[in-house]
Amino acid sequence: QVQLVESEGDLVQAGGSLRLSCVTSGPVLRVNDMAWYRQAPGKQRELVAAVTSGGTTNYADSVRGRFTISRDNAKNTVYLQMNSLKPEDTAVYYCNVKSPAWYNGGSRIPYNYWGQGTQVTVSS
Repeated sequence: QVQLVESEGDLVQAGGSLRLSCVTSGPVLRVNDMAWYRQAPGKQRELVAAVTSGGTTNYADSVRGRFTISRDNAKNTVYLQMNSLKPEDTAVYYCNVKSPAWYNGGSRIPYNYWGQGTQVTVSS
């Protein structure tokens, strides 16, 4: 069974920093496409940052330059370093792991897993 375990979020003052981590265990490839999403109250879940199995990163415009996604393949862990936090960053943050594009197709079944979510609150 695949499990994604996220670190605890926190209450942070505006301008502060926080690092989230997400450890994957179970029958998945060691190198996957990984991402962080977030969902604020009353809003849809949105992509925050992503890193492909090949190491290409992508960021939402609202966090580019402030957040950094990274991975440690040996530890099956993805991180989200969040700096210069703003009240509008308040949300539940979700880790996502899915099979890389090169894996999908033929007889292989793609996979897509989510963490349980962790609350990040930024006070003004």
